[in-house]
Amino acid sequence: MPSRDKDSYCIRSVENALLLLEALAEEDPRCSLSQLSKRLGMTKASLFRLMATFESHGYVERNQGSSEYKLGLSAFEVGQKLLSRMTLLNKARPVMEQLVRSCNETVYLVVQRDQDALFIAESNADQKVKIVSLVGRRFPLESCAAGKIFLAFDTQNNKERLENNPQLSGAIKEWQQEGVSLDYNGVGDGSTCIAVPLLDNENHLAGCLSLVGPSFRMADEQTRQQLLPAIKAAGEMISAKLGHLNFQLKSETTALQTNA
Repeated sequence: MPSRDKDSYCIRSVENALLLLEALAEEDPRCSLSQLSKRLGMTKASLFRLMATFESHGYVERNQGSSEYKLGLSAFEVGQKLLSRMTLLNKARPVMEQLVRSCNETVYLVVQRDQDALFIAESNADQKVKIVSLVGRRFPLESCAAGKIFLAFDTQNNKERLENNPQLSGAIKEWQQEGVSLDYNGVGDGSTCIAVPLLDNENHLAGCLSLVGPSFRMADEQTRQQLLPAIKAAGEMISAKLGHLNFQLKSETTALQTNA
């Protein structure tokens, strides 16, 4: 039997439904059929039928007395079930919370989604002034420290992107050697973001750990020097939990030195 490209098996109606859900997740909390029709290039009649189906299953809710829609609780439940079953998040969560307690800045777990860095979970700092939550937000890889970690430590999957941007090559070597990336304003005006890689037992990049806070609290050189070792140590601890041998050895060596 001749092989077929996986796209040839796509069911158009299902694909449209999934595109609609993604658009609802990325738009404002409430949006109308007119907005979605312009964005997706689909007729209002088609969108209305899809919305009615989603609404009957709780994936979409319609605001009383208006034609505006938003994601429903069923979508939230599915997302929470996915996160609860993620090995990476389960192993990272305790270390993230420990890092927040030591640094008092918000910490995120980030994965690559297509050509973007997707912030999927956070541990919040107890600060009166902090950057608005980034959970569910996506940023182009080149635009923020977290995305640059994926460019530096997952060069195979980002090969084409790197070839089209040769200016990144020098910076990538620095990120690889230092094991950390730092940026200003990459995830919002007045923000500072520090990110480190999380490697698994096969030396593959599983995700990255990112510490984000207002630049006025992190602009001081001494502050950065305190934060960098802390987030690096946290990244190494999570990588060790994922079975990365080099980080396991580092952790064991540190433990022996501490006990000596």
